[in-house]
Amino acid sequence: MSPTDASTDAVSAASTDVGTGACPDVGEDSAAQGIGRGTDNEDTLNLRLPDELVVLFEEERSGADAMTADAAARHGQRSWSDGTTPRASRTPAGDDLLDGVADWGPILTPAGVFQLVPVRVERDLALICRWMNDPAVAAFWELAGHQNVTEDHLRPQLVGDGRSFPCLGVLDGSPMSYWEIYRADLDPLARHYPVRPHDTGIHLLIGAVTDRGRGLGSTLLRAVADLVLDRRPACARVIAEPDLRNIPSVTAFLSAGFRFSAEVDLPAKRAALMIRERSLRDLL
Repeated sequence: MSPTDASTDAVSAASTDVGTGACPDVGEDSAAQGIGRGTDNEDTLNLRLPDELVVLFEEERSGADAMTADAAARHGQRSWSDGTTPRASRTPAGDDLLDGVADWGPILTPAGVFQLVPVRVERDLALICRWMNDPAVAAFWELAGHQNVTEDHLRPQLVGDGRSFPCLGVLDGSPMSYWEIYRADLDPLARHYPVRPHDTGIHLLIGAVTDRGRGLGSTLLRAVADLVLDRRPACARVIAEPDLRNIPSVTAFLSAGFRFSAEVDLPAKRAALMIRERSLRDLL
């Protein structure tokens, strides 16, 4: 299933109390065996904001980063695997297409200190596979099965041109969600709606049952959408396309400041096109 079809609808987990499934290969060696699928390619315009606005964004970002770093230090945020501050061990090729997701750093949210940490297959495959085998997630991501199914989904993003970036969502030092930040204007999704240059998409699933049903999905969606707008000055809109049948997912996006734009027919589903616009971010 392509990142376009692997919708944020799995954030329905935010409202579904279903047990987490086990990954069939969780006991096996999860080291990468590299299989890649290509993605469709589309050209786009290079939209640039005026230099004075970029400078203003950078000044605001620097001040916010300093405060967030202090907060992360106070919370004692550490990696779940090696006792170090979470950081990228490897960045997908061409990460400049998304302005360096690996370097976006931690942010302070109402739920705690949160960071997008780039996926590392040898470390994260078993965990992500276990989440994908949760029935509440599998119903929309359609990636249940052995670890090679999950790996086949991750590999094309990790070795691709950087238009889609898979991450773990780490909250107060613990991995609790899976994210894909992607260039919607370079994705097959762009064929199905009035795309604008640098539109950036989000896919999300919440991993643990204990993190669902309490509004955490909406909180993190809002935080990550704002993070995209802060870190990508050329991006004016954050896009999502949850399955229309997934009412909890659509509700979560609405609560996170997205607006419903249209119904769109995608190859694998009928989706709700959700948009969070830079110009409205302080109003919604």
